[in-house]
Amino acid sequence: MDADTILKIKPELTRFLHQFDDCFGRRTTRRYLDLYVEGQLSDLQRKSLEPMADYFHEPPRNLQQFLGLFRWDEHRLRDRLQQHVARHHAHPHSVGVIDETSFLKKGRKTACVQRQHCGAAGKIDNCVVSVHLGYSVPGEAGRGFHTLLDGELYLPEATWHEDRERCREAGVPDDVVYRSKHRIAFEQYQRAVSHGVRFAWLTFDEFYGRSRDFLRQFDACGQNYVAEVPANFTAWTRPPEVLYRDHARDKKSGRPRRYPRLKVKNNPRVEVRNILRHSPILRRAPWQTYHVKDGTKGPMVWRAKCIPVYLPDEQGLPASGGSGGSGGSGGYHLLVAQNVLNQDEVKYFISNAPQLPGDATATLLGVAFSRWTIERVFEDAKGELGMDHFEVRKFNAIQRHLLLSCLSHTFLAEFCLNHRGEKSAPDGVPGPHRDRHAGAGVGPRRPLLAPAGRIDRGAIGVNPGPQRQSRTQPSQANDPTITRGWRETEEHQKVSLAAVVAL
Repeated sequence: MDADTILKIKPELTRFLHQFDDCFGRRTTRRYLDLYVEGQLSDLQRKSLEPMADYFHEPPRNLQQFLGLFRWDEHRLRDRLQQHVARHHAHPHSVGVIDETSFLKKGRKTACVQRQHCGAAGKIDNCVVSVHLGYSVPGEAGRGFHTLLDGELYLPEATWHEDRERCREAGVPDDVVYRSKHRIAFEQYQRAVSHGVRFAWLTFDEFYGRSRDFLRQFDACGQNYVAEVPANFTAWTRPPEVLYRDHARDKKSGRPRRYPRLKVKNNPRVEVRNILRHSPILRRAPWQTYHVKDGTKGPMVWRAKCIPVYLPDEQGLPASGGSGGSGGSGGYHLLVAQNVLNQDEVKYFISNAPQLPGDATATLLGVAFSRWTIERVFEDAKGELGMDHFEVRKFNAIQRHLLLSCLSHTFLAEFCLNHRGEKSAPDGVPGPHRDRHAGAGVGPRRPLLAPAGRIDRGAIGVNPGPQRQSRTQPSQANDPTITRGWRETEEHQKVSLAAVVAL
């Protein structure tokens, strides 16, 4: 980033934050929004409240009170942010991504903390989990736009919801009760849509895709999705026969049956892993090989095939799909993807999209693998903006911090989209030296804002974050497995959502 770009960011940030003025009742409270966002965009190694307060020569207690005690409408700020994205970044091929992230925390006092699966540690650990809705616009040469629209803490049921005294000690309001992660995610989707955000597609991992009720909610909304599902997810490969009652049953003939109902001699639903192994319908569908994108460990090469399938509705009858179309002849698509370089890695996806023009397999595979964007957003938000550096314990303070991190990331994503150079890593994926590519990452390493004064590095560096170093990318020429994969796929097309017709 050159000097001219650094000089541009301050007035652009001022204009960006000006649209949130009415979220604050007092001017003295509003000024801390500028300080907090500038602190997250700064080059501080640790972006918790105390280093940021030192950075701006403010008493740390002022920023603590801004998060926890001062009155301002964080819900309006979130709504205004979503309206801004809908107004300035609407796109016919936009993808919404539902995912969660975790923050390692010690002790029992931090709101919503408990021992649970922690993605940051890769194991069961003491952590806080938040559910997020991401927004991704595909772009050629890495010039896409990716950000977070919403973030919300997950309140565990047994250890928090049922212990209201503990909730009150951690500042959890009495009206905040246990909601499943699926319910939180769907409510986030509904809020975003109500504020004008439109998604051509939604995608999420198998934790969310395993819930049939969750999928049916999007069917009812007419929202296209590509959902990863577990290997034991069941479906019909042929339409089951349904019996309908066409006349009144004789009362003397016994107990009346419920109609409509499935015919007794129908084939049962089959797990998708067994469909891959034994289904003649899937066997007849040809494998198609795709170079999805270039990752930091080399090319991602997958082969995939797609067939129509049938899913049950609430009554166990075959559903027709909910996106305004038939989705082929089955109402749904089953997409099976296998890693060419590691054939033991197989993923299964279900989509409710209607009949797709062109190469349907490429379209669905492109949507399914667009989940990497939210992982990159989490990496940038934690590594560049300090989303995981919070040292507050109260529920409201953590919730506000998550929303302010979404705000800071949206501005940074916009600024980089408008000012980054033409060069980038292939497919917008960060290269092994990502700080050297203007378009590779959302957050650059150098300071974005001029410091307000001299910084006492000794005071800030008491507990500095680790310095991440770039890993050397393995030589593709010397790796026989990668070389073999490239030979198999050099004639195949790359997955690109930009060529997909919006549905």
